[in-house]
Order: sequence, then structure tokens, then C-alpha cells
Amino acid sequence: MLNDCINHLVVGVTMLVCLGVHSQEPVDYVNPFIGTSNFGATYPGPVAPRGMASISPFNVSGPQNTLEKDSRWLSNPYVFENSFLTGFSQVNLSGVGCPDLGVLLLMPTTGDLETDHLKYGSSYSKEEAKTAYYSCHIDKYDIKAECTASERVGVSRFTFPKGESNILLNLGLGLTNEQGASLRVVSDTEIEGLRSIGSFCYNSPEDAYPVYFVARFSKSANTFGAWKKPAKYDGVEAQWMGYNGKTRIMENATRTIVGDSIGAYMTYKFDKRETVEVKVAISYVSIENARKNLEAEAQDKSFDNIYRDTFESWNRLLSRIRVEGGSQDDKTIFYTGLYHTLIHPNILNDVNGEFPEIKTGKIGKTTGTRYTVFSLWDTYRNYHQLMSLVYPEQQIQMVQSMIAMYDENGWLPKWELNSTETFTMVGDPAAIVITDTYLKGLRDFDVDKAYKGMLKSAEQLEDNPLRPGLKDYIEKGYVTTNHKGPVSTTQEYNAADHAIALLAGALGKTGDQKRFEKRALSYRHLFDADLDLLRPKNADGSWYEPFDPFSGANFEENVGFIEGNAWQYAFMVPHDIKGLMKLMGGRNAFSLQLQKVFDTDQFDMANEPDIAYPYLFNYVKGEAWRTQQTVRALVAKYFQNKPAGLPGNDDTGTMSAWLVYSMMGFYPITPGAPIYTLSAPMFDKVTIQLDTTYYKHKELVIERTGQPDGHIRKMYLGGKPYKSYFVDHADLVDSQTLKMVLE
Repeated sequence: MLNDCINHLVVGVTMLVCLGVHSQEPVDYVNPFIGTSNFGATYPGPVAPRGMASISPFNVSGPQNTLEKDSRWLSNPYVFENSFLTGFSQVNLSGVGCPDLGVLLLMPTTGDLETDHLKYGSSYSKEEAKTAYYSCHIDKYDIKAECTASERVGVSRFTFPKGESNILLNLGLGLTNEQGASLRVVSDTEIEGLRSIGSFCYNSPEDAYPVYFVARFSKSANTFGAWKKPAKYDGVEAQWMGYNGKTRIMENATRTIVGDSIGAYMTYKFDKRETVEVKVAISYVSIENARKNLEAEAQDKSFDNIYRDTFESWNRLLSRIRVEGGSQDDKTIFYTGLYHTLIHPNILNDVNGEFPEIKTGKIGKTTGTRYTVFSLWDTYRNYHQLMSLVYPEQQIQMVQSMIAMYDENGWLPKWELNSTETFTMVGDPAAIVITDTYLKGLRDFDVDKAYKGMLKSAEQLEDNPLRPGLKDYIEKGYVTTNHKGPVSTTQEYNAADHAIALLAGALGKTGDQKRFEKRALSYRHLFDADLDLLRPKNADGSWYEPFDPFSGANFEENVGFIEGNAWQYAFMVPHDIKGLMKLMGGRNAFSLQLQKVFDTDQFDMANEPDIAYPYLFNYVKGEAWRTQQTVRALVAKYFQNKPAGLPGNDDTGTMSAWLVYSMMGFYPITPGAPIYTLSAPMFDKVTIQLDTTYYKHKELVIERTGQPDGHIRKMYLGGKPYKSYFVDHADLVDSQTLKMVLE
């Protein structure tokens, strides 16, 4: 289990980038630096599988090229090219497109106490990241910083030179748009408190909520204290209460300190080089629960023991898929992708089962796992399908968490974060995820309650936060230009209604099934036969003018679409591809129009609406080779073993799930429906361990023979010749083997 490392020179700072080379276990191939550039929004620091706590180096709050956090849009605590370290944040989001969390920053320093991050920040070098571990050398202070984590506790190890040293806990910095914190120095080895977070994607401030913490230090401080920066009004520092525009340092303070820009410090005087471990436990319930989390997970464990346990936990989960063949880089990007899919959704409940309920203000309790961070506009397309196949026990508890949110909030989740509903993006995606899970045979949840929740969001015309524009959608068949992104929103409602129809059919509700099947096809009202594209309509049924089918790419604001243009949404009706073909004039016209998306550079690998497009050629007889060729080219272009090795935001694992499926040789083509479409595998052999609690057999094996860069000429499912490029989920897992011969 050795990782070879190379020195990487970035912005004048030498960083040690570790790449999984000649590793024997899946865990050794993970390169956490992948996605830390090119807006991938991942972080290189440690996290346990589905961990509540995570640690990331924080380098977006200081004079790396003189930039401050708020001087540009940043949704991640770390950018690979940046060079100015201001601490290590203890709770973070991976791959998201909006800023939040990134708080509770620890920073080791030496010499006189300094509390201004612009002054105590430092360049860093010798950077190393691997599964469950991160380290770097903090140049200004000659300090080695190392980090690991258990599920609810971040653990840091700082090795100081001889002399006076400090460990700062800064509660003022963070990615969140909220302010406010409190802390209390409990003793010379412990600090407790909370930090306010929330307003994800700049949502309303009433959605702010606390994250509680207990920080425990392995050595007693010689002195300790807290600081509080002056308040600011209209940009002018307050000149009252003795502040005089200066930060107040409160030495040996043990009272609770409250404010927006506060922090605490532990100061040591070392006669020789010494190491201090800091364990920061978190909770979204209380300080008491944070302390329970610390005692349960880290009280009697060393840094090395916690690292080993988390490392082994990762290897057990990553080993559920074993790949053979392919290059070292192939295995690295594959297992790093799988690693990224196992970060979110993450655990919300404490070790005693307690968690904050959504909207009620009450504390709930679970005997299983309460999950949070449901970026469903992204993840309904492929992510949860991967979880159902490889990690069904987790997927079941995710669905149970979603239904519990319906109990608490009255609505199924849309984009839920730490028991707050952000209502980010459009559509009604929970119905799709729940239906897909149920139809794959994972049924350990209250499907009748889930179905009731689906119908509520699909039918309630007034005060419906999940489906704005629903009245027009039902009456006219489309969302009008009176609402944001009307074409995109119509398509998203269609996708959800198709899923509801599928579940209604499975539950024997034939009336609902027919009604929602019809509703799922209403996108056809927006099809412009002159353009072979979808376009927005006004409330009176007229086409919106002026209309530019190219407007909307690269997050440009436009009237018809959300995060995309008419080309990037033209084929986003995966439940009715045959119907779309007919509208376009047949298979040849469909294929030409689809190819045009790629030929005119309108395909956007970094955004969800069109990520299934490469697989749509499989619907055209004789054109399956285009899918294989296009998928292989996209993987090579956009997914690489380097920091910029993701096409953009990982979107809590959605882009990584696309990669994992694509390299294995199949893809869930119709969200909600238990069906895959096939492509050429990028490994000689893929062995997926199946959970026999949910599946008949212990494993599914996918094999590739012939020319690795060739096209599929023959296929065998369960040892028998197979000619279709589509396969039911049940048939695939029951067959135990899928063999593809490439020429």
C-alpha cells in the first residue's frame, strides 16, 4: 500500500502530490487532489465514509494573489492553485456549487500571538493527500500539520519546533454566508462552542442553524484565552466599549464569548520539538452531544489508530467494486470517483441517534442513520441508482431519511442540507429516487407514505414550494414564461410524473398511472418543429420572442432554461425518446440532431441536463458505436488523474457516478425506471459485490475481451448471446455475468 509522489510547482510553492501507483488495494488508488481545481469543488482533506466531520486546508481567505473569499464566487474551502493557508476547516461540503459550511478553522502558529488571518496565514509545501489523511508543511512556522477523521470527529496533529507556539480556533472565517458564534474555554485542554451556518445559495436568513463543537487538546496549554474583533457598522470599526478599533485579547478567559469574529487560542512553550493532537467533535444537536461523539469515537484513540480505522473502512466500501486491467491512471480516476460518491449524503445523527428535525425545531432520534445533503436535482439522474446497486443498505436508509423529512416538514426533500430545505434548483426529484429504489426491489420503507408525499407535491396547486407554476403545468401542459426556467421546469416535472406513473403501476393504481403517464409527455407542447428544439411559451400559448437556442450556456441567464440552453435540454426526456424521435422526423433525423450537439460544442459535460446524451445513440439501430466512441472520448478528455481532473462541480458525487458507470460499461438511462443501457467497459474485468440481503447472488461480473479501444461486436448475458443495448436491472444482477467482445 505505497503511494508514489511527485513534486508539483504551483504559484511558486512546491506541493507534494501523491498518486496511487502500484497499489494493491482499491483504497490506495484514491487521489483526493482530483477535483480541487477547475471548479470541481472537492477538497483534499480527510473524511470518513459518509462522515459528518471532515477536515480541509482552507486557502481561499487571504492574499493568494490578494484575493479574499468574497471577491469571487467560491463554494469550496480549497483551490489547488492557491498558496495561502489560513487554517483547517472541520466541516465541509464536497463538490457543491454554492458556498456553505467551511467553518471551525484550526491554525497552528509560532511566536507572538496573532489573530488576524491575513497576518498569521502562511504559504505551505510538501503537501500530501491520500485516503483518510492529509499533511503539509506550514512554511512560515516550520510546522508539520497532519489530519485524519472519524465519522464525527476531525483529528489534527501539529508538530511544532522548539519555542513558543499557538493553536488558534477561528470562528470568524468560513464559507457560510451566516455570521455569529459563541465559545467557552473549558480548561487548558478543551474548548466548546457553536458556529452559525446556513443561507446556502443565499437563501433566507431564517434558515440559519448552529453547528456545535468540542475541541480537545492532547497537551495542557501554558496559557489560553479568547479574542473578539470589533463590530463594524457601515464599514467603520466601532469606537465604543473600549475597543478603539482593535481586537480584544482576553487571556485566561473562561466565560462564554459571543460575537461574529471571535476565536480562542492555546499557547505552549516547548523546550524541544513537540507534537499536539487536537480532536474536534461536532454535532448539530448540542455541545453535550458533540462531547458524546468525541468520547465514543476518539476518546481513547490516537491519531494513528483513528487514521487506520477510517482507512480500513474506506477500503471495505471501495472494495465492493474490483477492477482488473486498465492503466494505473484508469484505476486512480475510477476509485477516486467511487470515493467521491461515498462522501454525501452524509450522517446527520449523533452517536446516540439524535438529530435536528427539519423545520419542527425538535430533536428526533433514529436507531439507524439519518442522512443529510440531498442534492437531488443532480443525484436523481445516476447517483442513487449506483447506491442501490452497490450500497443498497445505505440507499434504503437514505430513502427512509427522505420519508422522515416528509413526516417532519410536510414535503419530500428537494435540496436538503442539515435539516434545512434550501429549495435550490427546479423540479420534484425525490419521487424519481424513491420510485427507482422501490422498482429495484429495495422496499424496506413506507412506500404508501412516500406515494402520498409524491401526490401532494404533484397535485397541490396553492402554497406548493416544490412545484411553482404547477397550475399552468396541469392546465396548459407546460410552465409558462411567468416562471423561472419554464422549459427546464416542465421537463423536470415530466420526469417526476413519469416516475409517479411507474410507481402507481407497481402499486396497482391504474387510474393514477394513466393520468401521470399523460402528464409526463406534456413537453411536446414546447417542441418547435422548425428548430427541432424545445422553446418557451407565453401564457397565451404564443412562442416567447426573441428566442436564441444558444443562450443559456455557461450559466448565462435566459428566459427558457435553468443552467443550460435549448441544445443542452433538447433531449432531456429520457422516458420518451421514441416519442421525441417521432417529433424530430425519425431515427436518422434524431441521430443527426443529437450528433449536432457534440459537433457544435453545445454538449456540457459539467452540467446535469445533458450528461445522458452520449448514451442516446443506443436508441438508433446501427449507431451504438457512437455511444461507445463518445463516452470513451469524454472520459479521456474530462476525467484525469490531476487536480483539474473533473469537468466542473462534482455535484455531491453525480459527475463521479457518471464516470464510475461509464468505465464499468453501463448507465441508468431513464431515471426512475430500472433499466440500463450498455457501452464498452474500460477495464478487462469488473466485479461488483452484491448484498445478498437484497440480491440473489453474491456478485455481478462484467468482462471485456478483444481490442480495448474497439467497438462491441458480441455480448453474452449470463452466458447466452445478447443483442440489445438495453437491459433490465433485475436481468443484469440475476444473470451474474455480462461479457462484451470488442473488435
